[in-house]
Amino acid sequence: MKMIKPILVVSYEFIQQIIFALPRYRLLGWFKAKFLVLNGATIGRRCTFYPGVWIAPGRGLVLGDDVDLALGVLVSTGGGVEIGDRTLIGYRAQIISTNHHIPKQHGRIFGAGHDKAKVTIGPDVWIGGNSLVMPGVTIGEGAVVAGGSVVTKDVPAFSIVGGVPARVIKNREI
Repeated sequence: MKMIKPILVVSYEFIQQIIFALPRYRLLGWFKAKFLVLNGATIGRRCTFYPGVWIAPGRGLVLGDDVDLALGVLVSTGGGVEIGDRTLIGYRAQIISTNHHIPKQHGRIFGAGHDKAKVTIGPDVWIGGNSLVMPGVTIGEGAVVAGGSVVTKDVPAFSIVGGVPARVIKNREI
């Protein structure tokens, strides 16, 4: 009984790796979406999954219509991740909704569990390649996250942020 969960986790990872290694043809995207739905995700229409996307555990993920996940995107969904319509997630970007818990004083980190916080990304957002979005962050509608940024705080709608940690560079012109 103790071995069932690790076997299921590794089996999920193995199957996902095979499925998400497939090219981004529309028919194969439909197949990838159905795999995620079987694992508890809600997937909108016409989502694009480039090869190498990694989404785990699947449940807690909500993708709107026309979301584009580029090559090598990693999404941890344990705390919940919601991505709005027409959003672009750049190459090797990471969206993290769970993180290891850091115990007080000299407590052991290994085995201390995880902290979970939902990540919400509005519609029409562009997250640049190699960016990192941390747990609990909300990115407003129409925002742009510059490549390589680390987003640790909420991003206002229609703003452009960049850096480590990400800061508002300017607002998009209306």
